[in-house]
This record gives sequence, C-alpha cells and structure tokens, in this order.
Amino acid sequence: MSAATTRSRTPDRLCAEAVDLARSAAEEAAYPGVVGEHVTAVADGDRVVTHFFECKEPGYRGWRWAVTVTRASRAKLVTLDETVLLPGPDSLLAPEWVPWSERLRPGDMGPGDLLPTEAEDLRLEPGYNAEESAPPNSVVASAVTPQNLADLVEAEAADAEWSPESSPGSASGTARGTIAAVAEELGMRRARVLSRYGLHLAADRWDDSFGAKTPMAQAAPAPCVSCGFLLPLAGSLRQAFGVCANEFSPADGHVVSLAYGCGGHSEAAVMPPPLRPLPPVMDSMATDAFPLGPTDA
Repeated sequence: MSAATTRSRTPDRLCAEAVDLARSAAEEAAYPGVVGEHVTAVADGDRVVTHFFECKEPGYRGWRWAVTVTRASRAKLVTLDETVLLPGPDSLLAPEWVPWSERLRPGDMGPGDLLPTEAEDLRLEPGYNAEESAPPNSVVASAVTPQNLADLVEAEAADAEWSPESSPGSASGTARGTIAAVAEELGMRRARVLSRYGLHLAADRWDDSFGAKTPMAQAAPAPCVSCGFLLPLAGSLRQAFGVCANEFSPADGHVVSLAYGCGGHSEAAVMPPPLRPLPPVMDSMATDAFPLGPTDA
C-alpha cells in the first residue's frame, strides 16, 4: 500500500475537527431541527473530509446530510466544499425510474388513452413490402414510394372525408382512380403491417395463454382443432390458431391454439363414453350369511 493511499484513507485532522462548520452548513441548506447527530467523518482524499449528519425530516428515514470540507496545502483555514442529502444504507428509496414504454402492461389502456408506436418498432414493417407490393412496372409502383405512401394515404383520406362519392349511399368512400383507391385495391391501404417478428411474438403470447400446455387443455376431452365453435384465422396463422366462439368457454372471444381444449368442446356430449372394466367373475367384496340357528329343511 502506497503512502498516498494511506494518507487519503486517514481523515485530515483539521478537516475532521470542523464539525461545527459542517453542521452550520447543513442547517443552512435545510433548517434548524432537521439536522441530527454527527454520524461519522470519511476521508475522500488528501485534506478532503465529508461529515455525515442524521436527517430527522419526515419521509427521509435513513437519509444523511453530507457536508464536504477541505483546506489548501499548508493552510489552517478549513473551507466548505458542498452540502447534499444522501441516502444511507437502510434509507427508504423510490423505485428505479422506468420509461413509460416499459412500465405499460397489457390491460393498462383505458378509454381515451393513446399509445404512440415508435417509428422503428420491430413488430411492424411497411405495408408496401413483400407480397403487398405493386408490380414493378405499374403506375402505382412509380407513384407510391416508401417515403410518401403514408402521406398519400392520409391526404387522400382527408380529401375523401366528404364528397358525393363518400355519402352514406355510395359504394366507396374514396374516389376511384386516386392513389389511395388503387393502394386499397392492392392491399396497401395500411402504412405498416405486422412483421414476421411481431407475428412470432403474438403467436408465443397466445400460445402461453391458450395453448396445449395449459391445465385446461390438459384436462380437455379433445383439442380445439375438432371443435365446431372454432373460427380459423386467415393467413399463415390459420394453421395454428383460431378464435373461440363458445360463450360458455373460458376462451370465448380469444385467440386459441388448435391444440388447446376445454370442457365446452362441441362434440363432448356425443363422444363415446370411456371403457369401463367388466364386473369380476367372483365377487370377493360381498358378505356371506351364516345362520346361527337350525334352518328348516
């Protein structure tokens, strides 16, 4: 251990004796009566000492006033460095701050609440990608670009908000031949659609809630794939999920796995009863009657 390290861990004598200076600084930062007893003095470096005082203010249990004092080399005058209120080892602390996007949980949204989606959300991808893109040599492909698709759709929707074609009796609310109308016919009305990553997240979440490993599915007479109340989904999810339409099922209105099941299966009443073992040839459980007196022959 070097001499410099030893000196830094040993509080300077003049700085350690400046308890009254440190207390007056703490009371000036707070007010008299809040600063409690002197707890300890810790050396922060050469001729730098921090004095700790108890905090008696309600709501700050275990907190301490920390007053740092110092002096110049070969000087006997101790000066004030800083005064702060710091938590102690057993102090009551507020929970660590978490961004709102991480604090939000399913079911927290209520009427009127808005949940903005980040522009780089991995669960979404532009609606003009993959199979929803227009042919390369078409007019729509040259007019609709990744940069202006969302703006074009919003502009066309605003223009078609009221027009003779958008009346209640009209067949369509968007003028035929516009960019928005052609994009809608090609399935490009939405600026963003669910990405493959978002699709996998949703599938895992639904399988955890209503999947084959749930206790309800383990005790079900048959899986949902053979139930008449199952409404299959469209697209690639059709092979694994559907929507339950049985009002008496715990999964009514929820997306369920085809391997899920419950007691409300449509064919549960007409299924053959389980096999019952045949009665024993010799009944060893019955009792035999033994008369105590003579019987008439």
